[in-house]
Amino acid sequence: MTDDNSIRRDARDAGDRLLASHPSEDPFAAAFKATRMPMLITDPRQPDNPIIFCNKAFATLTGYSTDELVGRNCRLLQGPDTDRDAVAQLREAVAGEHDVALDILNYRKDGSKFWNALFVSPVRDAKGEVIYFFASQLDFTNIKSKEVQLAQARLSAEEEVARRTRDLSEALQAKTMLVHEVDHRVKNNLLTIASIVKLQARMSQDDVVKRTLFSVLNRVEALSTVQRKLFKNNDLGRFDVADFAKDLIEDLVGALKRDDIRVTTDLAPVLVPSAKASALALIVNELVLDAVRRGLSDGGGEIHLQVKRTNGHFVIRVTDTTMPVAVNPEEEAFGKLMLEACAKQLRADVERTVEGYRTDVLVTILVEEMKDSDV
Repeated sequence: MTDDNSIRRDARDAGDRLLASHPSEDPFAAAFKATRMPMLITDPRQPDNPIIFCNKAFATLTGYSTDELVGRNCRLLQGPDTDRDAVAQLREAVAGEHDVALDILNYRKDGSKFWNALFVSPVRDAKGEVIYFFASQLDFTNIKSKEVQLAQARLSAEEEVARRTRDLSEALQAKTMLVHEVDHRVKNNLLTIASIVKLQARMSQDDVVKRTLFSVLNRVEALSTVQRKLFKNNDLGRFDVADFAKDLIEDLVGALKRDDIRVTTDLAPVLVPSAKASALALIVNELVLDAVRRGLSDGGGEIHLQVKRTNGHFVIRVTDTTMPVAVNPEEEAFGKLMLEACAKQLRADVERTVEGYRTDVLVTILVEEMKDSDV
């Protein structure tokens, strides 16, 4: 009993020290305590990685008081029907000091079960050593049997966790250390959105709805590619548009599985602020999609993609030669609206020239507009 009291006292002291390092007006304490999302922090430097701090929402979810939780390992929420594979996955993530997202069956103090969408991330100090584990939970018991609703709940949880993670990183003065984690969350969110859209498209019996959903999916996947490249890039503040454009045109044209489409490129590395990445990626995506939609996917043809910097301008150019086909007017109108909106956001000029079967679209942006600033 004495050892148990000592462990709990050490855990409580660690939590007190964590809060004491932040002034009362610090957003960490306020955000962590006030949020309705259950959250907790554990200390892996203490024996058995005990809980050192949890918010009221977590205590309410589990039925335990804060005093009963602090100093205990999170396994107290496990029970007879908890999936051992999920537990092993969680232990492996903690031992390997990497983040994990999983669904696990947990038990409240009164023995009642609840399905827990659990997200755990390590927090490292300036030396790269793990000093805490941050965990958040979402009770989705009522929608467990409904896969589409479950995916939506997961998306909602991911967005909330990403936002709270950013708040926590600022509060712990570790924004730089958690930038990769935030990007990873964004990528996961986009992948979750893509999965939901794809599932709904496959379930739909309406051709118009199905076509619209796949159109949305294409744009979400383009944004997901942006986040993946930002995450892999050592310079998180910069985005290479040419590298993205190369992968995008290869993926889009390759998916058509036609040997009568000839692709040529003129690409030079062009690094822009990451804040501009999404709008630029959507511009490239819309230009290539337009060419595919107008005939490349039906009759083949030629398409040339240019991305380069010249004479104080940043240039994106897509030229295609193809036998035109009838295009759904709504899809065409929406594609043009997307292009115009992104161009306006970047203060870009768009020039379209059509000569017979040849269409040339030139997007130019002053290099001055590519400096770091709010888009």
